[in-house]
Amino acid sequence: MTKAKRSVGIVGLGIMGGAFAINLAKAGWRVFGFDIDQARCSELSKEGIEIAPSVTSLAQSAPTIITSLSSLKAFEEVVAELASTKANKLTIVEASTFALEDKMKAEERLGAAGHTLLDCPMSGTGAQAKVKDLVVYASGDRPSLVALRHLFADFSRQTHDLGVFGNGSRMKYVANLLVAIHNVASAEAMVLGMKAGLNAQKIYDVISSSAGTSRMFEVRGPMMVTGDYDDVTMRVSVWQKDLEVIGAFAKKLGSPTPVFNATLPVYSEAVATGHGAQDTASVCAVLESKAGLSRRR
Repeated sequence: MTKAKRSVGIVGLGIMGGAFAINLAKAGWRVFGFDIDQARCSELSKEGIEIAPSVTSLAQSAPTIITSLSSLKAFEEVVAELASTKANKLTIVEASTFALEDKMKAEERLGAAGHTLLDCPMSGTGAQAKVKDLVVYASGDRPSLVALRHLFADFSRQTHDLGVFGNGSRMKYVANLLVAIHNVASAEAMVLGMKAGLNAQKIYDVISSSAGTSRMFEVRGPMMVTGDYDDVTMRVSVWQKDLEVIGAFAKKLGSPTPVFNATLPVYSEAVATGHGAQDTASVCAVLESKAGLSRRR
């Protein structure tokens, strides 16, 4: 069977799921999509995505399904619908970030229904997803993962086989802890430089090529330079869920996270000051306000 005849379903056509869908369609896959946001479905249909009327309908069209969902409630509802579908055995790639216990429950429920759930969260922002600059943290049934290597390659740049189910999430918590820290650190450095009278663009140009750079500084620095956070790669309101998951995981293990903990009030203030729907780079605006910094637009 040629790749062009292979079908894949995607539940959740938001920033990440939409990027998966578009890149897979461009690579020759027949992509079925579902989302409760009709405007988003209309937008994706123009990109060649076949919109399914329900999760059940989607499951009957594609043997492999990627779930990319922003809330636990949505994930649980999708799992319940997939578990009750009359479709043949499904392989479900769970690409979101949720508590490990919730993914384990989903694996058990879907397994009892004859389906295979894989724990495969993604490392990368929405902007990176658009250009296939993602890393897949794959874990679960190894034969299933091997069978999906071409699928992963068509929307990411690298896949790590991390072994048993759940290791993908464990690695994602480690990665996102660093993202949380580096994002606030980038904003802190940017505000310090601007407060000292340095040009924002010059700060970015110099630091992004120096020892002090980070991937988050390079990805989100341009937004901090312009002060425009509406081209969202990760909403602060959604990010709050990820932060809670990481914090609870570390606390349960008894692993100290003092630097991570120090970033939490900054993200909370971003939501409280009206940046919840904006990109997480908007923590720069929070620190600018604290610094009494007023930029000339």
